[in-house]
This record gives sequence, structure tokens and C-alpha cells, in this order.
Amino acid sequence: MKILCIDTSSNLCSVAILEDTTLIKKLELNNGLTHSETLMPLIKQLLEESNLTLKDIDLLVSDIGPGSFTGIRIGVSTCKAFSDSLNIPCIGISSLDVLAYNIKNDGIICSTIDCKNANCYFALYECKNGAYFTLEEPCAKTVQEVSDLLNSKYSNEQIEFVGNSITSNSTDYYLNVENLGIAGLRKFTSNNNVGEEILPLYLKKPQAQRQLEEKELLK
Repeated sequence: MKILCIDTSSNLCSVAILEDTTLIKKLELNNGLTHSETLMPLIKQLLEESNLTLKDIDLLVSDIGPGSFTGIRIGVSTCKAFSDSLNIPCIGISSLDVLAYNIKNDGIICSTIDCKNANCYFALYECKNGAYFTLEEPCAKTVQEVSDLLNSKYSNEQIEFVGNSITSNSTDYYLNVENLGIAGLRKFTSNNNVGEEILPLYLKKPQAQRQLEEKELLK
């Protein structure tokens, strides 16, 4: 099964093609949040260098966030357009899921993404024999709330951290587009090879909307 993966949730625009869980080719471009201009040319280049066309693709996988609101919309809408026009099934995967796949060892994984002002996007997983199970669903919390939760419910567990909110190692935050494809394939298989209607995963309101609501409260 050939899988086209699209990740536009951060400054890095990443695309890849996998044959099941084996990487065929990936391209990454760090031009800031200019995905509306760079994504389609990058996909075109990826397909050409892989000697493939969109008609050869069996599954589309998009990172649905959390992350850049604009970037997520671009990736998801592109994936849905390909799916609708060519009848290719698509699957959406959370950025927090993708990060968890950076950890290959069995055990509990705390996945976080910084969202400023001592807040973070957070989810908790358990890896068992290469399979990943969600213990705490993706949500937005303060760093202190995450710490309190882990101390109260998982104090006796060995936890490995990945992401850029609680740990300071930037390499832990790399959203590996290959992992996006692998997670997407596993979800697709568990869904009996049926795609889904993908939507952006917004765990917080956009800043512009929050500011507007604050202004309304002050009137």
C-alpha cells in the first residue's frame, strides 16, 4: 500500500511516500509558515522523484494538529481535496500521536507541545510491543496541571517525555513524517481499511477569536 503523508502543523512542511511502513521518499522544507505556497510544489516534486502520480496512492494521511491553525487547515484541506477528487481514503493523526512514535521502548509516553504562557497540548500513551495505546486523550492544559495529573495517577510509573513543553531537548520535538504514515496505516487497518472524514484538531480557540471574545467581555 502506497501512502502519501502530509504534515503542515509546524514551521516545517513535510511530505513523504511510504510503501506500507517502508519509506520510499520524503521531502522537508523549513520556510516558516508559508505552506500555502510550498505544499503543492513539494508534493509535485515528491511524486516526480518517486516516479509516481496521485493515482498510484492508496492512502492519504494528514497531521490534524494541534499546531499552527493555518498550517493545519492547509494540510487537511489538501488531503481532503485529493481524497474527494480521486476517491482515495484518508486518515487524520494527531501531532501528539506522531511525537509519541519517536519513542520505541515499551512504557508510558508523555507527549507535549508548547502553546505559550506555561500552557501545553498534552496526551499520554503506552507503548507495548510496538503498539501505541492512548491513556489520556489529547487536550490543552497548563504545565502544572500536567505535572499534577502525572503525580496523582501515574506516580509509580516510569514515564518517558517527548515534545517541547516539559523537556528542553529540541530533538524530542521532531515531528517525523514517516511516523505519521506508520500511525496512519495502523489506524486505517484497525478501521477495517475504511477512511474517515478528517477535521483539524483544535484544542484551543485561535488567538484572534480569544482576543475578540475578551473585547466583547469588556464592553
